[in-house]
Formats: sequence, structure tokens, C-alpha cells
Amino acid sequence: MTAPRRALIVIDVQQEYFDGLLPIQYPAREESVARICQAIDAAALADAPIVLVQHELPAGAPVFASGSATFQHHPGVAAHEGKAAKRIGKQFGSVFAGTDLAAWLRDRDIDTITLVGYMTNNCVLSSAVEAEPHGFAVEVLSDATGAIDLANEAGRVSARQVHETLMAILHSNWAAVADTDTWTAALQAGKPLDKSNLVVSAAQGRNVL
Repeated sequence: MTAPRRALIVIDVQQEYFDGLLPIQYPAREESVARICQAIDAAALADAPIVLVQHELPAGAPVFASGSATFQHHPGVAAHEGKAAKRIGKQFGSVFAGTDLAAWLRDRDIDTITLVGYMTNNCVLSSAVEAEPHGFAVEVLSDATGAIDLANEAGRVSARQVHETLMAILHSNWAAVADTDTWTAALQAGKPLDKSNLVVSAAQGRNVL
């Protein structure tokens, strides 16, 4: 089996999710950022390219305002900025929308992207879904991502429900989902992560639920 050619994509690990209007609620944000830093260290050790992504909106925007304190990386990730092979800014949910990331990955023969960062229910989800037409395999690290509590006219859902539901959805079709330790072992061994599919997930769902 050919070893995956991986790149680690670190999505929006910015102070907005710690001190701003969108605090990550599950998994605990200080625990998830520790796992993100662990993944960065593992990728650097394995010579896997690391891409740091920051969401950037115009100055004065309520969130992710360019130049603001909450636009900056969390200090744990900021300490690793020197390990990045590429840094990009984005204005949309997906890391591919409006960026040159897909072309940059292809130029380096990357076939698998590993997503960590925030939020599970927005940028991680949209990036995983958009990777499919670009032809990239996707991995998502469940303990190195995070979600927020949500409530609106359509309903209410806790961050834990959001996160766990989306991990199951992603693993059923768009991504191989694993924790950081499992991924690190696969990275070091040059092996892909195990991934389910929609037919198997549906069959297991009928038997369990």
C-alpha cells in the first residue's frame, strides 16, 4: 500500500475562539489546542508540510478583524509559526475557497490533508467537504478540533452534540476520523487511517439505533 503523502492543515486557531465572541466549548479548548500543537510537532518530525490558516475580515468586523487581538493565533500555535511551510488567509469557511491551497498541495504531490482547528461545525466541515472534488483524501482529528453551542430559530444543540454528530457524519463519507495519538502512529508508520463509508455506516446504524 502506498504511504499517504500528507499535509497538516491548521485551521483558524485564533484568539477569537478563546477570548472573542466564539469560544470553543467542546472538546475543552485548552485540551484541543494542546492536541493541535502535538499534531504540529508530529508533522514537523515526519517532514509533513504544515499549513497555517487564519480567517481574516476587514478591520472593525465583529469577529476575526484584521489586526485585532482576536485575529492573532493562540500563543501555543503562534510558537510554532516558524514550522509552517505555508500561511494563508481566508474569508470563507473552506480553506480552498478563494485561496491557492489546492494548487499548492498538488505542486507538492500531496494526496491527503489532515484537518485540525476550528470550528468543527463550520470551517472544518466545509473544508472536508470541498476537498472531495479537488481529489484529496481527508483526515480529521477529533480531539484537535472543536465546536460551539448553537441556538437559533431552527433549534438548540450543545457543542458536544454538534461535535460528536459531525465526527460521525464526516467518518461516514468525507473523512477518516481519529484522535491525535492514533493519527501520529499512522503518520510515523506511513499508513492511512481506517475510514468507514456511507453504506457500512448506514448498516451499522440500523443495527445499533
